[in-house]
Amino acid sequence: MSDENNVEHKVLHNKEYSIFQIAINLTVACFISGAIIAGTYFITAPVAAKNAITMKNDAMKALVKDAETFKPLNGKKDWFTAEKNGKVIAYVVPAESKGYGGAIKMLVSVTPQGKIIDFAILSSNETPGLGDNAGKDAFRSEFKGKKSEDLEVVKDKSKENNIQAMTGATISSKAVTKGIKEAVQQVTQFVGGK
Repeated sequence: MSDENNVEHKVLHNKEYSIFQIAINLTVACFISGAIIAGTYFITAPVAAKNAITMKNDAMKALVKDAETFKPLNGKKDWFTAEKNGKVIAYVVPAESKGYGGAIKMLVSVTPQGKIIDFAILSSNETPGLGDNAGKDAFRSEFKGKKSEDLEVVKDKSKENNIQAMTGATISSKAVTKGIKEAVQQVTQFVGGK
């Protein structure tokens, strides 16, 4: 009987030891994984931030080709003035709207007179071949030189100043147009309704 108790005690002791050992092993593995992730982030975060700034600057240069410099606008988050010869020739502002596939994030360039120069889609999840065509020249060119009141999406070109909806992507067309219209209205309000 005492041999059975010893065997039972050893089995219980081995089970406790193995559970304790597993817990220690998992703790060490989690610590090492966390250290690797933290180290990777520490190394890559500055590079990613620098790349994001470069991409944004490149996007702004593409939106306002005549600009010599871009300066952050105090008091306006993510707004920039595009300047040439020390004079503001455009404002580059963020815009966002909800499309068919979720949020569509854009940069919009607007003259101080409230006319659209261009826009760039920074991120979207619109349907490939349909809504994602919003960033292509055929659709983007419809906005150039238009003011806020000209930004109405139509399915047929009934009025000269309207925005022609992309075939099969009316929701995306309206979402992009809405975001751009809001950006133009914000710039117009900021410069005093010029």
